[in-house]
Amino acid sequence: MPPAAETVPDRGEGARTAKPDEHDDAKPDDANPEGAGAHRPGRAGRELARLRHSARLRAASGAAFLSCLVLCLGGALAGSHPFGPTTRNIVDLGQQYLPFRAYWRSLLLGDADGDLFLNWSSGFGSNFLGDYGTYLSSPFDLMVVLFPADRIELALYVITAAKITAAGGAMAALLLTLRRGPWPVAAVLGAAYALCGWTLDYGATVPMWLDGLLAFPLLCLVGEWARAGRRPVLGPLVVAVAWYANFYTAYMATVGAAVVLLVRLLTADGAGRRRLAGLLRAARAVLVGIGLAAPLVVVIFLATRVADPTPEVAFTAVAWTEVFARLLPATASVASPALFIGTPALALALTLPFNGAVAPRVRAAWTAAVCLVALSMQWEPTHLLWHAGASPNGIPYRQTFVLCGLLLMAAWLSTAQGLPRAPALLAAGALLAAMTYAARGSAVVDRWTYPAFAAALTLAVLAAAAVLLARLLARRCTGRLAFGARALPAAAVTLLVLAQAGETAVTAGRIEEQQLGKVAWAPRLGPWHEDMARATAREDAWPRYRTDPGEVPGGNDVLLVGGQGADYYSSLTSDTYSRTLSALGFGFYAKGRHPVGLDHPVTDALFSIGTRMRSRPSAPARTDEPPEATITTTRSAVPPLVTVRPDVRLPASGVRFGDSAFANQELLLGTQVYATPAGLRRTDGPGSATTLTASCPAGARLWFWAPAFKGTAALAGRPPVDFAGGLPSVQGPMRSLGTVPASGSVRIEVRAAEGTPALPRQPVGCLIQEKLDSAVRRLTVTGATAVRTTGHTLTAEVPAGSTGTAVIAVPRISGWSCAAGDAPHAPAQRYLGLLAVPLDGETTTVSCAFRPPGLRLGGALGALALLCLAAIGFRHRFLRRTTRVHPQCTSGSSDGN
Repeated sequence: MPPAAETVPDRGEGARTAKPDEHDDAKPDDANPEGAGAHRPGRAGRELARLRHSARLRAASGAAFLSCLVLCLGGALAGSHPFGPTTRNIVDLGQQYLPFRAYWRSLLLGDADGDLFLNWSSGFGSNFLGDYGTYLSSPFDLMVVLFPADRIELALYVITAAKITAAGGAMAALLLTLRRGPWPVAAVLGAAYALCGWTLDYGATVPMWLDGLLAFPLLCLVGEWARAGRRPVLGPLVVAVAWYANFYTAYMATVGAAVVLLVRLLTADGAGRRRLAGLLRAARAVLVGIGLAAPLVVVIFLATRVADPTPEVAFTAVAWTEVFARLLPATASVASPALFIGTPALALALTLPFNGAVAPRVRAAWTAAVCLVALSMQWEPTHLLWHAGASPNGIPYRQTFVLCGLLLMAAWLSTAQGLPRAPALLAAGALLAAMTYAARGSAVVDRWTYPAFAAALTLAVLAAAAVLLARLLARRCTGRLAFGARALPAAAVTLLVLAQAGETAVTAGRIEEQQLGKVAWAPRLGPWHEDMARATAREDAWPRYRTDPGEVPGGNDVLLVGGQGADYYSSLTSDTYSRTLSALGFGFYAKGRHPVGLDHPVTDALFSIGTRMRSRPSAPARTDEPPEATITTTRSAVPPLVTVRPDVRLPASGVRFGDSAFANQELLLGTQVYATPAGLRRTDGPGSATTLTASCPAGARLWFWAPAFKGTAALAGRPPVDFAGGLPSVQGPMRSLGTVPASGSVRIEVRAAEGTPALPRQPVGCLIQEKLDSAVRRLTVTGATAVRTTGHTLTAEVPAGSTGTAVIAVPRISGWSCAAGDAPHAPAQRYLGLLAVPLDGETTTVSCAFRPPGLRLGGALGALALLCLAAIGFRHRFLRRTTRVHPQCTSGSSDGN
């Protein structure tokens, strides 16, 4: 790699000297990076500052371009959308992140049933501000409005690429702030950070986390500004945007930036007072920035506290063999840290402990920081610290991007002043060989791993040889030799780019292919979704009644195709909502955080689902072709969204759901509509076969409910029906087995996938349609005569003289307040998990409004932080003006601002 002097002059010293610079990391120019050169005579200082700004801009632009190019190349190698026909919609990308962005586009364009506070479409009414802060608050997500509704997959890919591109540019700019050097090398290392293994294996399919990838270098820059006493207003604003965009990974990025700041302070020259002042300024920026983001962060925090809890996870450190394997290309796993940064970049990082051209204090501090962070990922107390006290489900090493960034900073510090000498290169090569040998036999090693590693290492060795040859030729500065001395560094950079880009592109492509073969996926959006969206729009009559689009491929169906259904998948799914639906016979995935719709006439009546869409695919789903389906529409008479229960008195503290979903449905409906199967007997046969026999009224609809059961159940003479329960992760929904024959005799053959069938006390219910029709007519006559909704409010008119309780078919999640008539709003009461308002016989209206919990507290904290920021800005402006007037009295004032 070319020496730093070929890009930006270093105090007029020319090329890097062989003697170590003991204080290079603490020079005044580094302590005040943006103002470097300001102490020089006017024109020379301005020219030097211009050159450094230009170098940063070129490095950032180069890193951004290279990141985007290689990311797209990896997608093309994998044949994934938008560069090929294969779907990218694996796991939550297809079930959460894509549908939420489709809904976000509708909301921004004014086409959604709801507003920023409340989403009327999902979960029968859910806290949208919490979901917005979890999935959609990044400024990049505003780009969805630039794409048509049928190109939302392309929009999500562009948003993902834009975040990765910006992260590469930010890291390249940070590297040149930490130490001056050749901008092409900074660009390559910046792109290596943006496309590290963490990005390719995790971030590219969890686009919200990519905001943390971008936040880390930006927060490190905030630390540099704090050290120099510069940009006291911009620093907190950067922190605020980072925490607003995605507070979860911003927290990890903040911890990582604190590590970098401490290393910078420990390796800097100057008095302890100066270092302490820089640390305090950084802490001030972080506190004020988090305060500015509090209106959203507090809402998310409180929504998390009432979300459906996931089972606790006990952290188990992965074997170091697996850690070393994840440094290699084309490896993928959610159980180990994705540490790939590219073989050339890793080799350069490993030279730092042995590079005598770097000050010993700098070498020791940065090497210790990298090692301690790596160790902290493997120790449970520090693992919990990285994840804010809770070990996450799924991917345990979510903070890996910080370690990747530290490795690339180490590579830059060892290389910025020129390629390390031969002893450092040989020592790094030996260390790299040892780690590669230790990784042999790992299950994550792919067939492309070692070929890609060998190719990249070969190109890296050729690049190093070109630099060494250029040094040799530079001693003879005549004729062709001089030309070669100038051309070889450029060739070295070209080889470095080819090594990094080629290896990373292969890694990106292989990881996509491996993921598609190992995890659940959803097909690309296509005719099925488009036809369902049009059919749902024709039938939609909200809020007179709900229109449920049923199941379409993926999840969060109503966010993709419209309507108002039960399907809802979010990290913030309310525990109240999940438990209410589970008790009524609905199913769920994701340990309760993904309740799914239930095609059942009783629950349709309970939740006022007047139109139900059903669809049947024309062929099995494929990874490379959007699906098609036949759609049918069924309309039925249902009560209004608000019903009146004269016999219910609040608070209904003694009324609780029991252990039978059939009895729970009747309890909420207020009428008995099921006939209890008479003489129900269970006979266990050989293996996993079980027979249930009973008697039910002829013509009744037979329903089977076994939430933990996985297998098939079949009414005699009817085809078997599949059940896919598997608690605690998956709960199977209630399903119909057919109509009871004229004889009234019921015989059900049950076959478990393995073992003895797990059945509840009452697995069978016989629904009498006439009784249900009568209950619906009664609730309709006494129910609301009109219902109106706005973004986050609901108003209903009830018949005069209504007494008892108005039950609103909306889950009683935290944040609702209600009132009858002109009474002031108070926290809403609940009846079996739904909103409830007591009636006194005199009022004829009921109104409810939703305000996300924490909004008022967060707003107060945000206002306080804004006042603090204004005070900081005023003080800084005042001191700057004072410095201009009395420079001889305030020469050190910048240290305190």
